[in-house]
Amino acid sequence: MRIGIFVVAGLFPGQEPGRVLANAVEWIVAAEEAGFDDAWIAEHHFMPYGVCPSPATLAAVAIGRTTRIGLGTAVSVLSTQHPVALAEQAAMLHHLSGGRFTLGVGRGGPWVDLEVFGTGLERYEHGFAESLDLLVEALSGGPVSADGEFFRFREVPMVPPARMRPVVACTSEGTVELAAARGLPMLLGLHIGDDDKAALVKRYGGGAGAGHVAAGLAYVADSTEEAVRELKAAMPAWLGPGLAGYVPVDDRPRKVRDAAEYVDLLTRIHPVGSAAHCAETLLRTAENTGIEHFVLLVEGLGEHERTLANIRRFGAEVLPLLR
Repeated sequence: MRIGIFVVAGLFPGQEPGRVLANAVEWIVAAEEAGFDDAWIAEHHFMPYGVCPSPATLAAVAIGRTTRIGLGTAVSVLSTQHPVALAEQAAMLHHLSGGRFTLGVGRGGPWVDLEVFGTGLERYEHGFAESLDLLVEALSGGPVSADGEFFRFREVPMVPPARMRPVVACTSEGTVELAAARGLPMLLGLHIGDDDKAALVKRYGGGAGAGHVAAGLAYVADSTEEAVRELKAAMPAWLGPGLAGYVPVDDRPRKVRDAAEYVDLLTRIHPVGSAAHCAETLLRTAENTGIEHFVLLVEGLGEHERTLANIRRFGAEVLPLLR
């Protein structure tokens, strides 16, 4: 089983974004020391839910501070970036890290980002497959060209070239089928439980060896009751304004998830509790879904030192039970 951390860099009340980003690098360093396999970094814009607008940049800093741990993006939003430019960044990180970097990409949402970065709703709604195919070609190790609806350019060499297989965030059956058709692993979000994950894996086909990754929430305490209580007390202060920060680019309605209800769900379906409970939860999810690679959000308490303590305790008490 492969266990990593999932870095959102959420902004809790009273915190300063630059300090949160610096802390996030320290979490990744601590995760390497604690025995985690990798660290995956989220991308968000213009909101307190996550204050990292460039996971590739944060990954580059973390690569320079570590020697073993894998780094990944969870995810780089493909709808607001040029696929070839993103491939160039991924190739650089691949070479600079000695092969420790994995590019995770996703379609993103219909947010104001599309307006700010000029890519627009049309490409978001109809161009993801073309963008993904261009990205895959640009990471095939050879030259790249395009003659599609959204991208057209003459053949150019990729410098530096790299052979990489991106991971695709999947939240719908259509995206699952897109990833499966290209043989790309899925990244499944922390908002769904075992049954929904298993259904998406079944839809994908190909068995458990496809290399899928599942995100989750993790916090280890002396008892499950204590862990749940502490997260329920801390997380809504971040999730409330954080989730409300998603602003649609048009006038489509958006239902804002209730923060307290969301925390209740997350603490029930993910490894939150005693060390034994955390290990049992991950082993059960692996058995139910066939997924054996998990990336866990460890910053739910909102305080830097408590996040470091959670990482170290999880590494000392839970990881040995999984290996």
